[in-house]
Amino acid sequence: MMKKTLLALGATMILGSTAMAADTVRIGTEGAYAPWNYLDDSGKLAGYEIDLGMALCEQAGLTCEMVANEWDSIIPNLIAGNYDMIMAGMNITEERAQTITFSDHYYPPDPSRYVAAAGGEFDFGSLSGLKIGAQGATVQADYIEATHGADNNILSFETPDQSIADLMAGNIDLLLADNAFLEPIVTGSGGAIEFVGEGVSIGGGVAIGMRQDDTDLQATMATALEALKADGTVDKLIAEYFEKGPFYKN
Repeated sequence: MMKKTLLALGATMILGSTAMAADTVRIGTEGAYAPWNYLDDSGKLAGYEIDLGMALCEQAGLTCEMVANEWDSIIPNLIAGNYDMIMAGMNITEERAQTITFSDHYYPPDPSRYVAAAGGEFDFGSLSGLKIGAQGATVQADYIEATHGADNNILSFETPDQSIADLMAGNIDLLLADNAFLEPIVTGSGGAIEFVGEGVSIGGGVAIGMRQDDTDLQATMATALEALKADGTVDKLIAEYFEKGPFYKN
């Protein structure tokens, strides 16, 4: 998901940490951003990134476990050593790359989109007096604040589900989020909500986030991801969860 986390200045850096030396590599995810990551009917983590994370670990010969963590603190808790990797719909950005290291992307750059209640008409060159929402601490939230904040009321939501609920309830006029997240919601809304305006390109694709000093783990994941792109595993999972592709193997 193209997200920008709040960087907690008080987070403790684990200097010289090496996840590769641990018995189990822990992968932090949100568990609230289908189809990337979510809780299934039994309360277990599921989704594209859960399956891909396990496939990467199998390819690398590692034992891994998924750890659910709230979005706002997901980077600080990585830095603090509470897990070793992030796979949570996190888009590559220059700001994040100052704090953590990214793998190559495992989902290519995907424009964000605006959605609104059906029938609405908007002039995106002069939006004014509207309530515009996005999940908090995301690149979308930054974008709407910078682009539309002067003349509109910008609302931030703790989870993506809350943002959709407020849009459906008429509490906001526009919502900006990842296209891949919104597509099944728009399709399943029965025409109640629809895409409006043009896509907005933000970020460099979704990737694994790791501590900057975990160079062994970075190298291991780079090799594993390259192999799963080459053998078609990544494209197969993207087709399963997003009905798109192939992106990495033609």
